[in-house]
Amino acid sequence: MTSRGRVLVLGANGFIGSHVAAALAAAGWTVRAGARRPAEAARRAPQYEWAVADFRTLGAPAAWEALLEGVEAVVNCVGVLQDGGGDDIRAAHVLGPRALIAACEAAGVNRLVHLSAVGAEDAAGTAYARTKAETERMVQSSRLEWTILRPSLVLGRGAFGGTGLIRALAAFPGVIPVVGGAQAVRPVAMDDLTAAVVAALDRPQAVRRRFDVAGPRRLSLDQLLKLYRGWLGLPAAPVIRVPRAIAAPALRLGDLLARMGWFSPLTSTSMRQLDHDVAGRDDDWQEALGVRARDPAAALSATPASVQDVWHARLWFVRPVAIAALGLFWLLTGLITFGPGWERAITVLHEGGYGRWAGAIAGWGAALDVALGLALFARPWTARVAIVMAAATVGYLVAATLSLPQYWVDPLGPWLKVVPMMALCLFVAATDARR
Repeated sequence: MTSRGRVLVLGANGFIGSHVAAALAAAGWTVRAGARRPAEAARRAPQYEWAVADFRTLGAPAAWEALLEGVEAVVNCVGVLQDGGGDDIRAAHVLGPRALIAACEAAGVNRLVHLSAVGAEDAAGTAYARTKAETERMVQSSRLEWTILRPSLVLGRGAFGGTGLIRALAAFPGVIPVVGGAQAVRPVAMDDLTAAVVAALDRPQAVRRRFDVAGPRRLSLDQLLKLYRGWLGLPAAPVIRVPRAIAAPALRLGDLLARMGWFSPLTSTSMRQLDHDVAGRDDDWQEALGVRARDPAAALSATPASVQDVWHARLWFVRPVAIAALGLFWLLTGLITFGPGWERAITVLHEGGYGRWAGAIAGWGAALDVALGLALFARPWTARVAIVMAAATVGYLVAATLSLPQYWVDPLGPWLKVVPMMALCLFVAATDARR
């Protein structure tokens, strides 16, 4: 296939950006894929020209020169829900795009497709919506041949962020919990959205137009959750509407976790956006872009759920509980040893024949427990710390078996009890991937 030119896809490692890059490559474009951390992404899709594109360092037009060299068009898929964990909402939505627009104008790269979001309006009352709306105004006032696509909730084969949460709620045992439930959504299939992006680069009628890319059927959030539950192959369950007063602490916790680097779609920002607008307005995007959007049930049926989808949905809530339980286990074990359990720890170590070394071993062991327990909660370290925990547990059990083998048959099972904890360490380490 003859190349149609080179397109720079920004956010090419994201949920939407990765599919956009694949669709453009299939349509004959040479894809230069920009991502904050392209090394891992390049292993998944080595056919693209990967490049570092971190909007936090691209706040000046000159910084874009190398990325735009030889490029005919740009598709911007970058977006963050809120600050935290390396995400900078103003850099992603305002400073980076402003510099990109100026750089495109200077370099003669006239074609820009910008992916925004339904509900990106000042009236939504969130920093996410305000900055997204500001970006749209900058794009619209530029000299570029721009197209703005504002997708509604996107249904894709994978699940990240909001779609991950929806699947998890749908797979909840026995009931389907939801805050609100009457909010309207018009889900759009990922393939339909990517087809719109490809068409936007081809069709003159898409230039200097803004489209709300929404699916053909309006659903309540309740109905969408039931649809997903059926797709997962799970038996029907009643929807339980959680009062907002009860949900508020969970949303505030989600805000805090997001600022600490633990991305969570269960935040006050996501709830306010959901309440404001996720359905979008009616417009002629299908006619203008030549795309026939599928019904959400048909879109889901086209990619039947696998056992991996069911596992992911069921483990979505289990994993944070596992991390909290594991970290607190190690932290409290160390603190108890330093506190009320000190004498008992020394007695056991003397029983094992450690003599004058008992105090030092107890102290260093307790300090290690506290350090690992706290370190597990640091988002970049979680998987590695969990592996260290598992390795330390093996060493602990070997030493314990050599010095105090009788505790293996103790009715309270002090050695046996750490074996499932070691399995929990491996679970936490194995499920660390975000994308």
